[in-house]
This record gives sequence, structure tokens and C-alpha cells, in this order.
Amino acid sequence: MEKLKILVVDDEARMRKLVRDFLVKNNFEVIEAEDGQRALDIFFEEKDIALIILDVMMPKMDGWEVCREVRAYSKVPIIMLTAKTEERDELQGFELGVDEYIGKPFSPKILVARVEAILRRTSQTTSDEIIEAGGITINKAAHNVIIDGKEVELSFKEFELLTYFIENKGIALSREKILNNVWNYDYFGDARTIDTHVKKLRGKMGEKGDLIKTIWGMGYKFEV
Repeated sequence: MEKLKILVVDDEARMRKLVRDFLVKNNFEVIEAEDGQRALDIFFEEKDIALIILDVMMPKMDGWEVCREVRAYSKVPIIMLTAKTEERDELQGFELGVDEYIGKPFSPKILVARVEAILRRTSQTTSDEIIEAGGITINKAAHNVIIDGKEVELSFKEFELLTYFIENKGIALSREKILNNVWNYDYFGDARTIDTHVKKLRGKMGEKGDLIKTIWGMGYKFEV
């Protein structure tokens, strides 16, 4: 089986080696970039990058800029690494389409677990299952969403979130349950992570965004 290719972007050689060693041990192919500009060059040259692990603070071009450039062309999953732990930085990352956010210092084993969780969920969408509710059609194989006959561009996490809502339509879902199922790990951060994603998702869904109901003090419910 062909190894999945991961792009690791960090200006610290020691950090790149740490991440690379753990990923290689878990049967991934790793390509390294020491700055943001080099990362973009590699990304557009290689074409088959499965996931990007991206540091925020780098010379030439920082992680935010790299993320914006990549998101203009691709939905490839992005894990952002940062030494900053302020909430506004985390929310900015999610606004830009970051799929996971890990603060330094971190456990390499946890990083690998999150990489595997994202890629596992990505590969699960290779089934030909199509789900539909309230004029919204999700094609898991094509990884696309059609709303009232028009395709809507969603990030990886927005797609997973909408799929989870529709598969559980009519059921009240707590933020904790959504985090554990969509993010696929026990999340210890602020529940506003979910609110940020729901806000963006509703915006992209237009009038259909109203199908995602807020249950105050608890979470959300998709209701047709």
C-alpha cells in the first residue's frame, strides 16, 4: 500500500526531525519545508500531499499566509502548530480553515494520533454513500455538498460537521458529543471551537443554515 505523504513545515530543524521521526515510524512519507514560501512551492509541485502540519511563526511567510494560499486551491487537512495559546489565535486558525490546532510543547504521540484520526475520517468518505435531508445532498465519495441544486464549497471540518448533523437529524447534540465525534478525540479546549465552525457553516449554507438550531446551554440540533 502506498504511503500517505505529509508535509511538515517548521523553521526549527529539531522540531521537524521530532515530528518526522514519529510519522515515519507510523508508516507515513514525510516531506519537510523550513519556511512558508518553500512549503507552498513543495505543495504545488507534489500535488498529492495528504495532510500539512504547519507552524505559525516562520520567516519569509508565516503559517497564516500559507494557510490562506493553500485554502484558495485545496481542502487538504491542515494541522497548525503554535507556541501561542491565546484563544483569538486559535479562532483565527479555524476561521482560515485549519482542521486541528496544537499548542507547543506537545506530545508527538498525540500529534500522530490526530493525524491518523483526520486521515481515517478522510478515507472513510470513499464509500459511495449519499445522504439527503431538507434539500441538502451529501456525497461522501465525492466529498461534496449540493444545496438546492448548487454545489457549496466547505472545508474538511465543515463537511464532517454537516454530515454529522444530518446523520443525527432531529437529535439534540451537546458540544461535547459533537467534539468527540467530529474532531474524533477528547477535546479540552473552549466549546467556542464548535460555535465558530457552526457560524461559518451556516453562512455558507444560506437559508438552509436555519436548519441547524441552537439549543441554548447545550449545543445544536439539525431539524428539517
